[in-house]
Amino acid sequence: MNRARRGRALGLVLAAGVTMTTAACGGAQESESVAGGPVTITVNGLPAATDEFNRAHFEADVKAFEAKYPNIKIDAKEGLMDPQTFSAKLAGGQLEDVFYVYLTDAQNLIAKRQVSDISTQLAGFPVTKDYKPGLMKVFSDAAGKVYGLPDENYSLGLIYNRKLYQRAGLDVNKPPVTWAEVREHAKKISALGKDIVGYGDYSKSNTGGWHFTAEVYSIGGDVAVKDGDTWKAAFNDDKGRQVLQQLKDMRFTDDSMGKRQLLEYDDLIKLMATDKLGLYVGSTGDMSNIVNQFKGTFADYGLGPIPDGKGTLGGGSGYMFKAGLSPEKIKAGLTWLTFKKNPDRIASDNKNAAAKGLPVGLPEPNVWSGASEQKLIEATKQYANIPSENFAPFAAATATIPLKLEPPNAQQVYAALDPVMQKVLTDPSADIGQLLTDAEKQVNQILSSVK
Repeated sequence: MNRARRGRALGLVLAAGVTMTTAACGGAQESESVAGGPVTITVNGLPAATDEFNRAHFEADVKAFEAKYPNIKIDAKEGLMDPQTFSAKLAGGQLEDVFYVYLTDAQNLIAKRQVSDISTQLAGFPVTKDYKPGLMKVFSDAAGKVYGLPDENYSLGLIYNRKLYQRAGLDVNKPPVTWAEVREHAKKISALGKDIVGYGDYSKSNTGGWHFTAEVYSIGGDVAVKDGDTWKAAFNDDKGRQVLQQLKDMRFTDDSMGKRQLLEYDDLIKLMATDKLGLYVGSTGDMSNIVNQFKGTFADYGLGPIPDGKGTLGGGSGYMFKAGLSPEKIKAGLTWLTFKKNPDRIASDNKNAAAKGLPVGLPEPNVWSGASEQKLIEATKQYANIPSENFAPFAAATATIPLKLEPPNAQQVYAALDPVMQKVLTDPSADIGQLLTDAEKQVNQILSSVK
């Protein structure tokens, strides 16, 4: 979802400090060599000159890296992955050797053999064993060969307003873990009156389809499934009907969703920031936007797991290796990526983030497991400057909830599902079965172009 990416763009820089880059860790070590003579690799991810703070840190990383590995030269390019130009650059052979991708694009690149297999070199970089298995699966083919590494991740949970929870007599440390509990909590919060909305949801500008997808995933359903070599819609079933029926009941039977509908991304963030909303599905990036854009306070919000927990819509980014790279360039690229993204740097990065007044303590992004994740947890406790205990329910459940990516042609699929959410939230006589049948036809047409 493009708005998820926008939310994450702020959230990743501010969440835990782990995305900040400093030369402190790498520069203090003795120089090391990569066998085979000098190697130059092109990489992207260099922040724009207007982003002075992050660009300075990136350039300091390059300087420290080249001092430590004098046989590797980094030719850094601005930008990340621009969907408008990516395909043309790929077709024209203009991609960087090591390039940024969204998680949703990795499998397509692997299937089309447009990236290099890096599997045989991973043993030389033991830290890669600590990436979360679910994220590594995104960068792997069916045979287990690996073509890239994760960099950042996010997943959807349930954001809730702790002040409204307290006023409604609810336990501020126990967010709902089922959709039935969401309904009960929303009724109690909306009963506070004064235009307070218990539970909020989207239905405009593709956000409705995005949240419908997340809610279907949460109860074990799918929006699209692969059938042989083709994709087909999968939401016109009991799961899809369950999601829509609950929303309809909350909207018209309980009156816990407010009368104003046709909401899009900023609307729920504003309502949460102004203490007019009790709960909605969101991520750590959304929480950062509540605070940074609309002057909320982290202490006033909590984050729980996605209700029912059968799956959560998530995403993120990583780096892959251009097809046809030499073993020397692949090794140089892995050396660069594991230098920049290394659990041994988390403490110093968090320290620098806290010194800058940036929030440290949100549970995501977190791509690590095992001993590396423990380093993240310890560094977060050491330097946290926001109440990370408010997000403990989300953090505790994350490892047990399967991460599911967006469907193919996601934006088009979401656009086709927006009218379904709009109708259910604005018309008490909406025919859920007919809405799903009509949307299924549209989505199948959209998916017919996916190879």
